[in-house]
Amino acid sequence: MMSNIPSISIAGRRIAADEPPYIIAELSANHNGKLDTAMKIIEQAKKAGADAVKLQTYTADTITLNSDAEEFQIHGGLWNGKTLYQLYQEAHMPWGWHKPLFEHASKLGITIFSSPFDNTAVDLLEDLNAPAYKIASFEAVDLPLIKYVASTGKPMIISTGMADAEEIQEAIDAAQEGGCKELAILHCVSGYPAPAEDYNLRTVPDMIKRFGLVTGLSDHTLDNTTAITSVALGASIIEKHFTLDRNGGGPDDSFSLEPIEMAQLCAGAKTAWLALGRVDYGRKSSEQGNMKFRRSLYIVKDMKAGDVITADSVRSVRPGFGLPPKYLDMVIGRCASRDAIAGTPLTWEFVG
Repeated sequence: MMSNIPSISIAGRRIAADEPPYIIAELSANHNGKLDTAMKIIEQAKKAGADAVKLQTYTADTITLNSDAEEFQIHGGLWNGKTLYQLYQEAHMPWGWHKPLFEHASKLGITIFSSPFDNTAVDLLEDLNAPAYKIASFEAVDLPLIKYVASTGKPMIISTGMADAEEIQEAIDAAQEGGCKELAILHCVSGYPAPAEDYNLRTVPDMIKRFGLVTGLSDHTLDNTTAITSVALGASIIEKHFTLDRNGGGPDDSFSLEPIEMAQLCAGAKTAWLALGRVDYGRKSSEQGNMKFRRSLYIVKDMKAGDVITADSVRSVRPGFGLPPKYLDMVIGRCASRDAIAGTPLTWEFVG
């Protein structure tokens, strides 16, 4: 275990740079209005190897206003033509589903928590004993909400999409002032989907250094490359939207991972973390058997005792049973101490 590194713990799972990445499957709106679909998404997340499933807890009335004024209308993108109220009315998860989903996740042995979007959502989730809370990127500027969530004393994860460094620090300060003792932040680009080139993943190690917190990635790209790459740069948490069918027609389906892709993410992120290892110039266990195939010095002409060793009589070749090639200049010009046939490894015993 690395010393003096930030960590948090969710439902007994330690999350830190010296642990495998914590993978969150974001269910979001991918239930598409069916409780059974939400149940199946949780099942598939568990099967794929995710550590947690995350919900979103809001209603259209708790997140926006029922208005068709221009500023409440969506133009362009996946949700073109809808008002905010229409989008969230379609996308929200009925609050009555939360308890059966929490119970289902518990039976399956996968952690479940949520992003609350107002204080009443926090109260609902507290009644369900949610083990942690996520603050969505769009709510990262809602400092009163952050403080209310922090007052629960539960671990918090804050997504930082659209937030500049000053706003990120304000969100962190609000969480810590509110009583949060275990806090993580996620680098995020709030585009749906977001192009990989927008992610600027070199920001991840800078965030780790700048803010001194467990840091991860909320990834809205269409494949796993960005997420897995972030692990090599220090990301300890990966969050990806997850669906049963990308062509399911729901608000978030089109930029979500399907089950086989989630399984690939879980495996790939862990492999990337294992590959990081530690600073080690020593010979690895998988190399030991190949040592004999390195180059070494071999006699390539039949020689008699007393013959002068020349550049024509010795070569650097594979395998590695002779002297290392670095000694070639030292043996040229010396005399053979005994007879040897071509194909004999050159050793110090042969050099007079």
